[in-house]
Amino acid sequence: MNDWRIVERDRRDILGEGTLWSARENALFWVDILAPAVNRLSLADGRIDRWNMPEPIGWLVERAEGGFICGLQSGFAELTLDPFAIHLIADPEPHLPGSRMNDGKADASGHIWCGTMDMAEEADCGALYRLRPGFVWERMDTGYRVPNGPAFSPNGAWLYHSDTAQRTVYRFARDADGLGERKPFIRFKEAEGYPDGMTIDSEGHLWIAHWGGSRVSRFDPDGKLDLVVPLPARQITNVAFCGKNLDRLFATSALVGLDARAEDGALFEIAVDATGVQPGLYRG
Repeated sequence: MNDWRIVERDRRDILGEGTLWSARENALFWVDILAPAVNRLSLADGRIDRWNMPEPIGWLVERAEGGFICGLQSGFAELTLDPFAIHLIADPEPHLPGSRMNDGKADASGHIWCGTMDMAEEADCGALYRLRPGFVWERMDTGYRVPNGPAFSPNGAWLYHSDTAQRTVYRFARDADGLGERKPFIRFKEAEGYPDGMTIDSEGHLWIAHWGGSRVSRFDPDGKLDLVVPLPARQITNVAFCGKNLDRLFATSALVGLDARAEDGALFEIAVDATGVQPGLYRG
């Protein structure tokens, strides 16, 4: 039996996403894409701080040298929170003003992988990008409606990335050029909702948030479902292992598009018997 708790009863996100564990700050960071805002939960004292952002933000990744890189509607940017400052790096899609960044993470090599999407969720114009050290970005894959993830196997051999709108999680073999062929790995049934954000644990199991499915699920390295954690929010959006031992699992959710209900948009902590993998730092 898995137990959960709502971290703060009176605080809700419109569209919680982009979970990030920071060992440096002993804190969980996450974004509210549509507020827009960046949130920080201190694991030392439970305090939640919030910074308003000038435009929609999909993700943030820690830099090895300090501060963050974040994905804004206008592109890649450098971000510091204290003092607050944003410096735009580059817009990979100036020809698509209706698009924004949605979800992203750094791998163990210090590269950021992230997706872009049509904000109206009507066109399959989204792409998967890699931002290498030195602010060098490359388009790695195309044809996404709502890209989510990514996640990386503990040995670095696989990259997982989803198209939420297609109810499909893909798996890529990683090679010297970056990625091999995109192959379907997990397909969600209609009753399960849609695959949203995800993370990997130390045994190579994939933990996936279910948008419209009120749950977090764990899949084994072969893509077989082996655990379901029901949650009271309808739109679960992302998950991250946190804490000194990476044994505390947190999940974000969203209330956008829903009638009012107490649990929608909440941040959850879930008691699970698993440990995560330390997230990568951007080395640039």
